[in-house]
Amino acid sequence: MVISQTMCMRIGFSSVLLANSSPQQMGMASISFSFSSSLLPSPLPHGKTNNTKHGTQVPNIKVVNCSLTTKTNSSSSVIAPKKRIWKEGEYPGISETSIPGYRSKRTPIKNVKKKLDRKAKAKAWVNTVAETLSDHVLKKQWIQALEVFGMLKEQPFYQPKEGTYMKLLVLLGKCGQPRHAHQLFDEMMEEGIEPTPELYTALLAAYCRNNLIDEAFATLKQMKTLPNCQPDVFTYSTLIKACVDALRFELVESLYEDMNERSITPNTVTQNIVLSGYGKAGMYDQMERVLLGMLESTTCKPDVWTMNNILSVFANKGQVDMMERWYEKFRNFGVEPETRTFNILIGAYGKRRMYDKMSSVMEYMRKLQFPWTSSTYNNVIEAFADMGDAKHMEYTFEQMRAERMKPDTKTFCCLINGYANAGLFHKVISSVRLAAKLEIPENTLLYNAVISACVKADDLMEMERVYKRMKEKHCQPDSRTFSIMMEAYAKEGMNDKVYDLEQEKLQILADGPKSY
Repeated sequence: MVISQTMCMRIGFSSVLLANSSPQQMGMASISFSFSSSLLPSPLPHGKTNNTKHGTQVPNIKVVNCSLTTKTNSSSSVIAPKKRIWKEGEYPGISETSIPGYRSKRTPIKNVKKKLDRKAKAKAWVNTVAETLSDHVLKKQWIQALEVFGMLKEQPFYQPKEGTYMKLLVLLGKCGQPRHAHQLFDEMMEEGIEPTPELYTALLAAYCRNNLIDEAFATLKQMKTLPNCQPDVFTYSTLIKACVDALRFELVESLYEDMNERSITPNTVTQNIVLSGYGKAGMYDQMERVLLGMLESTTCKPDVWTMNNILSVFANKGQVDMMERWYEKFRNFGVEPETRTFNILIGAYGKRRMYDKMSSVMEYMRKLQFPWTSSTYNNVIEAFADMGDAKHMEYTFEQMRAERMKPDTKTFCCLINGYANAGLFHKVISSVRLAAKLEIPENTLLYNAVISACVKADDLMEMERVYKRMKEKHCQPDSRTFSIMMEAYAKEGMNDKVYDLEQEKLQILADGPKSY
């Protein structure tokens, strides 16, 4: 009988032998075979071989480590096994265990393999969960991140780590979920993790990002009572930024006094925040006063971030002449521009439809080997989107993807706005689908762009459906959301709808940011 290589690999040589043995041979219970990593079959020959019997070709299969053992009597004498004639397809092998009287001290390989498999699966599961958690954090998917973290906490091998809580606190703050951040902070304390200034600052930042200034000051007060959690310059800078964004400059002065009493010196980041706030509020005298103080200081000299902040102030106000004048001033101060600096200039020129200057800056970037970034392309796409120039907008977007630049939320907001301005509402839908395919975070900015497109299409029913989905996705509406919808309802004379939205807006402002 000819035994093929495939059959030997599938059913094992022991089965082959039993199938081809006579009853007398099957009764020889003393014969056994060991197959621990024993089968190394060689390729089957394609031509004729010399191993033939009665005209039948025998495959030349090589077997290693197949062993033949025999039982021994209780006496010290060794009984030699009976000589047998091997049939076709049956090949004897010799291994350590085939020697009479040999006794292995090793753990059976089968058991070791099971243990190794169990350890490998457990380790792989942990790594998979950790990678999944990091992936959700990176994509700002806070709901999925908390679900995976909850699964991780239920496992017996779970050990609470400060770094994991830090990532989640920052994520929740960025996603507009300060209540969840506070709850997570309390759970962290219950698990026995000692709070640090960094963890408290992350919680404080979550409040500041969502304009909960009272809660942020309460956190600062609590930090002052804990010897190992004293606030530092980063804590104060975070809180100062929240006050500046809320135009609460009187609180900024009180925080400066508090820092002075604690011998905490403001750094360049702190001064840049205040300087930018004064500029956004149109308080140019105070802005120049802070800038002059930085020029005279030996510890917080103006840097490229200072330059970018001031240029952004005038760029957002459309004051291109002032922007260019301050650009020259900073160059005279010895501050060198960077990629973000040029992106600010490109965005300002694009909004004013000064395409010649916009192109000149982009060519200048290439000449100096400054890379075009996603922000560079976003500014160009936004310039064409505001005009409703879908053709050039699409060309820029395709070029962006061809250079493997990853589009972000602003990219799709500009695309949706551009298609809506051009009246191409079917392309608005395709852009939303593409954003979902690329796993772009569904945040307030993206929903506002879609709601605005629905209004431009005079489709209030679709607008309401998008708004409902926005709340189902735990995405917090902002003043821009309500402004767009209320204006649309007012245009149609739907005053009852306007009133309902006003009440909902007041309720949200009273409750603060929350998850629906």
